[in-house]
Amino acid sequence: MRFIKLALATLLVLAVPAYAVHTQAGGTQRPPKSGPKTYTGTPHAPEPNRNYSDKAGHPNVPHVDGKTWVGHDTGRGDANYHMDHPFAHGQFAGGFGRGHEWHLGGGGPGRFWFNGWFWDVAAADIAFCDGWLWNSDDIVIYPDPDHDGWYLAYNVRLGTYVHVEYLGT
Repeated sequence: MRFIKLALATLLVLAVPAYAVHTQAGGTQRPPKSGPKTYTGTPHAPEPNRNYSDKAGHPNVPHVDGKTWVGHDTGRGDANYHMDHPFAHGQFAGGFGRGHEWHLGGGGPGRFWFNGWFWDVAAADIAFCDGWLWNSDDIVIYPDPDHDGWYLAYNVRLGTYVHVEYLGT
């Protein structure tokens, strides 16, 4: 009986730190139900050293806070996300939003993949995915309503997102 109690206590001691890391501030475990709405306010001018940390403990990169897509406020005219030929490789049809989590299979910001689909991160967003684990993180894809040809890849572990382009299969 003493062995069972000791084993249970050991299990609890090891489980608490793992749970704390899994739910740390800035991350969410439930992806947003939907992507951002079309931005209708005064666009935030793109700036190279912008602070995205909207609250204490939140990451200084674009992230989702509840239903708010922090940082998705530069509007349709943001030159960082202009494409001369939107959807040049076709449109992604694998599923969007919560319920469609994809396990990254490898690569890096310049070219990554999951489930046989290939993607790349917008040049302006590469610094925002510095902590991504390209062969193990789960992401959710959302259409970008403001930037034709771009999608938003939401990292479930970190609660952050970047603009990504679909490169096909």
